[in-house]
Amino acid sequence: QVRFVESGGGLVQPGGSLTVSCKVSGRTSNYRVMGWFRQAPGKEREFVAGINLNGFSTLYPDSVRGRFTASREGSMNAADLKIESLLPEDTGVYYCALGRLWSRDGNDYDYWGQGTQVTVSS
Repeated sequence: QVRFVESGGGLVQPGGSLTVSCKVSGRTSNYRVMGWFRQAPGKEREFVAGINLNGFSTLYPDSVRGRFTASREGSMNAADLKIESLLPEDTGVYYCALGRLWSRDGNDYDYWGQGTQVTVSS
């Protein structure tokens, strides 16, 4: 079965940067897209980035304003999400997920990491 190790969250001051990582193992040959989502208290889950698992294409919503960068991590079956110029509204639980097709809708993803908390506060 598919297993995730997600890490890298923490407490960061506004204007800082942070990278969250997602490592996946198991039978993933049918999954071509890793998506990143965040959810803040009282808010709906929001798509923030997607990357093809070959690492050559990415997808971002307008809401991240060019501050988020997804990338493959070396030769491992893993990806990183780098977040720069952090804002308090970036606070939330960040999840990685695997899907078969490009989508901004979390319902189209089949496997999810456990999430990592990112808190932006001075």
